Amino acid sequence: MSRHQRRRQSLLRPRRLAAPPLRFFMPLSLLACLLALLVLRGLATNEAFHDSRIAISVDKTTVPGNLLKGGPIIDARGTKNAQPVSYRIPDRTVVLSFDDGPSPEWTPKILEVLAARNVRADFFVTGAMTTRHPDLIRQIVAGGHELGVHTFTHPDLVYQSHARISWELAQTQLALAGVAGVHSALFRPPYSSDASALDDWNYPVIKYVGARGYLTAFIDRDTDDWKRPGVEEIVKAAMPSKPGAGALILLHDAGGDRTQTLTALGQIIDRLQAQGYRFTTISDALGASSATVPVQGFQLWAGKGYIWATQVAVLTLPVLVALLAVVGFLNFGRFALMLVLAPIHARRSKRRDAWGPPVTEPVTVLVPAYNELECIANTLNSLAASDYPIEVIVIDDGSSDGTADIVEEMDLPFVRLIRQANGGKSSALNTGIAAASHDIIVMMDGDTVFEPSTVRELVQPFGDPAIGAVAGNAKVGNRDSLIGAWQHIEYVLGHNLDRRMYDMLNVIPTIPGAVGAFRREALQRVGGMSDDTLAEDTDITIAVLCDGWRIVYAEHARAWTEAPASLQQLWSQRYRWSYGSMQAMWKHRGAVTARGPAGRFGRLGLPLVVLFGVVAPLLAPLVDLFLLYGVLFGDAPITLTSWGGFILLQAALSWYAFRLDRERPWHLISLPIQQLVYRQLMYIVLLQSAITAMTGGRLRWQKLRRTGEVAVPVEARP
Repeated sequence: MSRHQRRRQSLLRPRRLAAPPLRFFMPLSLLACLLALLVLRGLATNEAFHDSRIAISVDKTTVPGNLLKGGPIIDARGTKNAQPVSYRIPDRTVVLSFDDGPSPEWTPKILEVLAARNVRADFFVTGAMTTRHPDLIRQIVAGGHELGVHTFTHPDLVYQSHARISWELAQTQLALAGVAGVHSALFRPPYSSDASALDDWNYPVIKYVGARGYLTAFIDRDTDDWKRPGVEEIVKAAMPSKPGAGALILLHDAGGDRTQTLTALGQIIDRLQAQGYRFTTISDALGASSATVPVQGFQLWAGKGYIWATQVAVLTLPVLVALLAVVGFLNFGRFALMLVLAPIHARRSKRRDAWGPPVTEPVTVLVPAYNELECIANTLNSLAASDYPIEVIVIDDGSSDGTADIVEEMDLPFVRLIRQANGGKSSALNTGIAAASHDIIVMMDGDTVFEPSTVRELVQPFGDPAIGAVAGNAKVGNRDSLIGAWQHIEYVLGHNLDRRMYDMLNVIPTIPGAVGAFRREALQRVGGMSDDTLAEDTDITIAVLCDGWRIVYAEHARAWTEAPASLQQLWSQRYRWSYGSMQAMWKHRGAVTARGPAGRFGRLGLPLVVLFGVVAPLLAPLVDLFLLYGVLFGDAPITLTSWGGFILLQAALSWYAFRLDRERPWHLISLPIQQLVYRQLMYIVLLQSAITAMTGGRLRWQKLRRTGEVAVPVEARP
């Protein structure tokens, strides 16, 4: 066999279930990475952890007087932390400082003005802007200018904990290391002014930052250029308070329209140079080495990794938003199709003559059984109450718990028992098909019970000779537990309402193994049941459709099955279901280019099944990721309102589905919790199944533990 053939068949081989710890690891890691990308992007755009509060305080009881009357530079580093000192800018010296950048629009223009006049300055940058515009940081450093830290998200630090302050500083340093390979020992608090504005709230912040090695730079002259007061006002505000006095001047290179700042900058430099001032950086003015220092080793590479991840996040967001739009389109498109087609199907179901003359011929019921000790008696007793002539064949597939013995002890006259070595469900069904006496074959699981009318309702559509198979209405019998109620909602909404829609489009992709019927001729023409996949019910259904037969849904043919009672069992069942369905879709992928009935399914049914059953659920976690991000970092009220609207839509559709199925809607009270817990578990199952399919992991059939508690509910009995 060629490598191409081996690869082609790899998806169709039975697989072994991943070890329990690995079940959650890969899909949860993927979701965690996506959430991390959203947070990184939110940090870069200053959305995540943004705090817009600004403190207003006037008390100065703890601030030393020498600082209030001193210069704009405060040194609280090392031994000076207990008694900080301040420094002034020397006479005839000016330091131009720019806050809040870098800006892709204004910083390059400001750098051009400075370069044209051979002036160096200080740029107090935020980490968020640094990660978004790394080239500008490198341009600032290349121009001989000095960098300072202005926090990452620009919060008022008096409201922040020490841990948050440390994070703001460290994250900005990480960004500087990543984009330019440097750190800075200069710090300027957001919303700061001159040293005389120090108060009892921000003074502890200065000491805390100083203890971590930062020199804090306030200002001498505030131009208020961010208010755009006019060029003349900006220039006037920048002039030193006394002729010849040194000054540290505040301007901004980001945060809005800086046309006035740009025009005023040239005039400020020209006017002060004419007065004999020299322009330099803070470190040079104080006679110290530059505060912008290169970094190497781990800090450098950690910074590069952080910037790379942030850039990926920024580029990924439009893709995630587009995929979120796809999810919305698919979900609302599915809802619309359901609402249009389900009522038509419901009206057709009320017509007892919809399929032609009533079907009265006896049928064969196949019950494949493997270790069904707890359930098999209930199953056979329900068939004994059937109001339709049936032959029952129980195929014991090598049970080791005495299932076959129970069947023999019951000694029901209409039941035949066939024992065989364990060969799997498909093998058992093929054995039953070969032994069947009648042309219509009903299939059910050994843990399922039928209502007395189930078989009669199930076979009536065979009055139409074009119909090759019929899907019944599988119901959750153990619905009184929370997990059972969630599955009950899923069965009514996600299975049966979907099945009505697919029926009207003539592309039903799955006849449930719990309750379905086939013409013997249809089964023989497609070669019987196949063990190529773990979803033999989906596999045979698609094969019958592609052979040209019509498949319909009989909503009144109800069967009650025992759903998994624990999350672990539910995981095992749904993992097998979803993986097996993917196998079946892959197996029949050739229908896309086929002609005739197969081509119709391949170009209509298969895309719908892939879009609604695989793509939409695989992308659906994005809804919850954006919900989580919106609640934590965005507009929580709007986010929660939008999510609530979606839940109301789901509730309305679910109520309609329950009404069509004549189910009591009180189970829907658990719908919000289902959306928060159960739906996420199904996401992880589907993600793990997709990962298994792509990586070739092994998956084996797992037998679920049964209790035998399911019987026909009293309200369902005639």
